[in-house]
Amino acid sequence: MDSLTIRTPDDFHAHFRDGAMLSNVAVFTARQFGRAIVMPNLVPPIITTEQALAYKSRISVALPDSLQFKPLMTSYLTEDSDPADIERGFADGVLTACKLYPAGATTNSAQGVRNIERVYGALATMERIGMPLLIHGEVTDPDIDIFDREAVFLDRVLSRIISAFPALKVVLEHVTTSDAVEFVESSGPNLAATITPHHLVINRNAMFQGGLRPHFYCLPIAKRERHRLAVRRAATSGSSKFFLGTDSAPHRVGDKESACGCAGVFNAPFALESYAKTFEEENALHHLENFASVNGATFYDLPLNEGTITLERSGSEVPLTYGTGVDTVIPFHAGETLAWRLKPRE
Repeated sequence: MDSLTIRTPDDFHAHFRDGAMLSNVAVFTARQFGRAIVMPNLVPPIITTEQALAYKSRISVALPDSLQFKPLMTSYLTEDSDPADIERGFADGVLTACKLYPAGATTNSAQGVRNIERVYGALATMERIGMPLLIHGEVTDPDIDIFDREAVFLDRVLSRIISAFPALKVVLEHVTTSDAVEFVESSGPNLAATITPHHLVINRNAMFQGGLRPHFYCLPIAKRERHRLAVRRAATSGSSKFFLGTDSAPHRVGDKESACGCAGVFNAPFALESYAKTFEEENALHHLENFASVNGATFYDLPLNEGTITLERSGSEVPLTYGTGVDTVIPFHAGETLAWRLKPRE
C-alpha cells in the first residue's frame, strides 16, 4: 500500500497551552485534524464558560484562516464548579465536556478534585444533559507507587463514579495499563478511552536508556512492556471503545530538562504518521479510520467529518526541534524517519 485515505480524523485530547506556546503549537494539530478536544489546565485554569469562550477566541486568532478546524472546549472541574454554568455552557455549544483532574496528578492540576463526592452535583447535571466527563485516571496518594496509580484509580474512584452515575458518559483518558484496557472492555457502552501515539511506542525503559531522557517523561507515566502491548492490542483491535487522543503536551526544553522536569510528550507534528506506523506494524491499517475518525465522534454524538486526509508512503523526517531560543520544544520521534507522510489537506 503506497497511500491511505481516511475520513478527516479528530484529536480527542490535546494541549494547546496559551500565549506564545499556543501560537507555536496549535497549527500542528489543526493541519491534521478536523476537531480537537482542548484541555483546560492553563494557568489559571479554564473553569467557567466565559473563560472557555475567551480561550476559544485566542485559539482561533492563533490559527491561519485557511485551516478548517474546530476547537472543542472543556471546563476544568473543581470542587467549586457551578453545575448551572456547566449546563449553560453545554446548552450554548461552548463546552463539549468537563475534565476531572485529581489534585496534583499532572501539569497544572493543583486546583483539581480531592474528594470525588464533592463534584457529585456537577456529575449529576452532566449525566442528565448528556455531557461527557473526561478523566485523568490516577490516584495521587504518596503511598501508591507511581506505576500503580492508574490501576488503583480504577478500583478506588472510577468504579464509584460509574456506579453512582450509570448513564454518565465517561472517557478514561490516555490509558497506559492492561488493567485500564480490561476495565474499559468489560464496562458498558458509556465508558470509552483515548490512546496516545507515544504510549503505543514506548515503555518505561525509554526514560532511562543511556541516561535520564526527560522528553519521554509524561503522566500517566509509561509502564512495563506487557502494558504497552495491551494498549497496542486495544488501539488496533477495531473496538469502538477506543479512539484517538494524542495528549500532545508541549513544554519548553528548559522546562523539560530541569531539576523538576515537566511531564508531557509533544507529539502533535507527526501524530498521524506515528499512529500509522503502529497500526501497520500490527497489520491493522484497516482499523485506523475507525480509531481516528469514527469511534470518538460517535461516542461524543458528533457528526463525522466530511472531508478526507491522505497518508503517503514517502517518508517523514522528524526535526530535532521546533521553535527557537527559550521557546524551543522537542517533538516525539525527534531525528527519526517515519514511513508515512501526511499529504497537506486541500
